[in-house]
Amino acid sequence: MIQGISSDSLVYLNGEYLPLSQAKISVLDRGFIFGDGIYEVVPAYNRKPFRLNEHVARLERSLKAIKLETGKTTQDWIQLMTDMVNKAETDDTFVYLQVTRGVAKRDHAYPNPPVAPTIFLMSSPFVRPSEELRTKGFRVVSMPDERWYHCDIKSVSLLGNILAKEYAHAKGVDDVIQFRDGFMTEASSANIWVVKNGTLLAPLKNNLILEGIRYGLMEKLAAQCGIPFVAQNISEEQVAQADELLFTSATKEVLPILEYNGQPVGQGVAGPIYQKLRAAYDLEIEQL
Repeated sequence: MIQGISSDSLVYLNGEYLPLSQAKISVLDRGFIFGDGIYEVVPAYNRKPFRLNEHVARLERSLKAIKLETGKTTQDWIQLMTDMVNKAETDDTFVYLQVTRGVAKRDHAYPNPPVAPTIFLMSSPFVRPSEELRTKGFRVVSMPDERWYHCDIKSVSLLGNILAKEYAHAKGVDDVIQFRDGFMTEASSANIWVVKNGTLLAPLKNNLILEGIRYGLMEKLAAQCGIPFVAQNISEEQVAQADELLFTSATKEVLPILEYNGQPVGQGVAGPIYQKLRAAYDLEIEQL
């Protein structure tokens, strides 16, 4: 029994829906042994997946990047995730999907011939960020980005992200902003945005960050709101002098960062760019 998780929750494992308590995999699964796998987290509002096509596209990019063949088509993935949403216990939910290279003899090289992948899905209740959290925002601190050089792959190997999150907890804050070679990358598991003089600044899309599904959405919403959008290398100094800092992820949506390294960001309250993007984000969900 895992605290806070129902053993009767319905999950999908390798073609079968079954209670979580009955879902078993081999200890030789390469996801368990090596972290050799890919995952996605898809939020759904009122049983309607949010930006599902974009999530599936990223899933397929990541699978291709590590040469993990599954035999699944784009429509197969869409159907699997949609079915999991429909079987969820709550209307607002998020679906976790994980694909590993399967069960094989422990060897760093890929199994040859390939073995069947392990495909697992589960759903969890999704509680949207409260009005209190939208108002008080996040507190974050800076830290060096010591992860590997393929952060663009949504790998289940998340030890670097875990260490970053634990660093934040040890400092008594909500999260971190990481820097590599003097330039901003991302939080422990979210994208970070800088606002200066009314312009929304985004880190470059490259191998040093995971392109969150909200990345394209924020660019779209900025255009709708008449907010200039610039993707560029963002220095530590620019972050420290930001008028606003924003935080985006699948489960946190978009939130303001109101304290950075112990100092208030801007005026110390949620700023006008955040307010515009927050309203546009909420409207996007309402129009699902």
